[in-house]
Amino acid sequence: MMLASAVIATYVMLRLVEKLPWSAVALDRAAASPPLLLKGAAFGGLTIGLASLVLLGFHQLKIEQNIPGSWWEAAGRSTASLLPAAFFEELFFRGYIFSVLRRAAGWKTTLVVTSVAFGFVHAWNPGADAESVLAVIVAGFFLGVILLATRSLYAAGVAHFAWNWVMAVALHIQVSGLSSPNPDYRTIETGPDWLTGGPWGPEGGIAAVAAMFVGIFYLYGRYLRRMEWNA
Repeated sequence: MMLASAVIATYVMLRLVEKLPWSAVALDRAAASPPLLLKGAAFGGLTIGLASLVLLGFHQLKIEQNIPGSWWEAAGRSTASLLPAAFFEELFFRGYIFSVLRRAAGWKTTLVVTSVAFGFVHAWNPGADAESVLAVIVAGFFLGVILLATRSLYAAGVAHFAWNWVMAVALHIQVSGLSSPNPDYRTIETGPDWLTGGPWGPEGGIAAVAAMFVGIFYLYGRYLRRMEWNA
């Protein structure tokens, strides 16, 4: 319902009020091309996946047996919840509002404002603290730069979904402090919270933040090169 409301609000403001094309919010047909969607999935899934594998390799995370159950059923339930949630957040924070701020104040200011807002909205999640909120602000920059570099809000949405899917479905660990179904096995932290994210999940730790910074610098460089080429 929240995603549907965001879609309707975007349509009203963008198409009926401002009479702008869908490309103004990076939701045009070109933005939904399969290569861009695959890039988004790779950026999101591989970034948190590699950070988590490093933590597992250095025994800062551990996979242990859990209550029996169907992995496929749990994966389906988690996917059905994570997919609309990810696209709602992207449409809300990096959709129409992002485009309006970008036209008014430029992309740098817009990236800062929307990323900080994205972080503080998550301050009410279970287990949130200053470190986890800062990590989500970095995630806001990461997703915002994906949008800028790919010119596709779909790619940012897929990246957001893939990021959460890896934690909830592949690792069976908390996502932004929220638990998900974890039949057969679960991943638990064995290292310090500042590194692993503690009860918030890996995305709240320094390992994930470092991986995001690598992605941000790479994507930022691509965005600047494209702007220079266009100029």
